[in-house]
Amino acid sequence: MKSFARHSPSSLNLFSGCVSMFVVEKILGRRQPVGAPAHRGTAVEDGVTHGLMNPAASMEECNNVAFKKYDTITALSADKRREEYRTTIPDMVKSALEELRPYGVPTECQKFVEWKPEGLDYPIVGYLDYHWAEHNITIDLKTTEKMPSAVKVAHARQVSLYVTSNNADARACYVTPKKQATYRIENINDHRNALYRMALRCEAFLALSDDPQFFVNITVPDLESFYWSGPAARQLAFEIWGI
Repeated sequence: MKSFARHSPSSLNLFSGCVSMFVVEKILGRRQPVGAPAHRGTAVEDGVTHGLMNPAASMEECNNVAFKKYDTITALSADKRREEYRTTIPDMVKSALEELRPYGVPTECQKFVEWKPEGLDYPIVGYLDYHWAEHNITIDLKTTEKMPSAVKVAHARQVSLYVTSNNADARACYVTPKKQATYRIENINDHRNALYRMALRCEAFLALSDDPQFFVNITVPDLESFYWSGPAARQLAFEIWGI
């Protein structure tokens, strides 16, 4: 596929979870609209990063950074949950900073990571959230509505990419409006190998044709899947597959 240039953990997880949506977003280039939860995650991360890099920054200052980001990226959003999710930002920023400030000031934030093991045509890339060189700890921040009891597999694969070069202690920090928890990721090599195998299969799939319509012709969306639950997604299913 000539238009394809690189993998990411999120795109490989999408390929694994829903091939038809992978075709829509990564081959046809028809990206789904981002909702309030994802925008809130981006905004919370901005506020948390400000607080970590500036230990003396007040919670109000960190919240203002997060609010500014949220209001900017949701300015044209039609998501009816926009205000509801905005109100939970301060609690999430506070929880995340309480959890992460004890590690100190990160030595790296939003660092670009690229991994191209032998056998792949395209690299797997991503951006790690925070790394502390003194402790050799890498942490990815995840905002969520419901606190998981352990690291989610998709997130473990993602963080495994970030510690490819330094074998850091890899962790995932989950934050809800009411709780926070950080989990250490075990068996990091297994998760990284899984990511590699997923990329190999993705490339085998992409190598079938250079014609985007070919991939439409060999796939079909499952409209019962949450990937296709939104009105915009269902409209795309009708436009592309006629169902």
